[in-house]
Amino acid sequence: MVAVSITALAGAAGLGFVLLAVVINVVYVRVGLPMPGARLSLAAATDALAGAGTKIKLPSVFAPAGWLCTTLFAAGLLGALWRSGALESNSWALVGFAGVLMQNAAFMVVEALRFGAAAAARQRRDSVAGWWAAGNVLFGFNQVFLAVAVLGFTAAGASLGFIPAWHAWLGWISAALLFASATAAPYNADGTNRIAVIGLIGWLGWAAWIVAYAITLLRL
Repeated sequence: MVAVSITALAGAAGLGFVLLAVVINVVYVRVGLPMPGARLSLAAATDALAGAGTKIKLPSVFAPAGWLCTTLFAAGLLGALWRSGALESNSWALVGFAGVLMQNAAFMVVEALRFGAAAAARQRRDSVAGWWAAGNVLFGFNQVFLAVAVLGFTAAGASLGFIPAWHAWLGWISAALLFASATAAPYNADGTNRIAVIGLIGWLGWAAWIVAYAITLLRL
């Protein structure tokens, strides 16, 4: 049996997560499911959720694998940075790891709220508003944990010269955009997210940041 190092496994997990994220989003679009933060009225979201039926289950099948991948990626990255670092960089790496764990926990609740909203849409439409608003706000707030993860791991990697300057700048900018989007979450409870493009750009930057870090880990 060939042993695989945690660093190589972490790199593969980072790439795997980004691939899974793309697949999940494509499935959501193909089956017509409303995502938290989508610019839909409550009535339109309720109709879409009510008509989802069992289709809502398919994207969530991939979610546990995604959380596993992000945890492995973060653990391997933490280990690689820790071996090379001093107290300050190690502290920043721990901040990044904490952000990933919090992101996983928060998004697990977002997924559960989606099922609650779908059940409410089929059985008691007047209760959908609460489920929909809670999912939208938590989805928005969740971006702060993405920002924390990017901030911590970028600061640690940059201080050690572990990543090039362009990768560090990608991290700083993505973290700033994600944080800005998260602060607007209370104003997006009804789904009318007027700055959704900021969060989207931040998320795409975050995904590219992960790919770059994953390739770095695979090269170690």
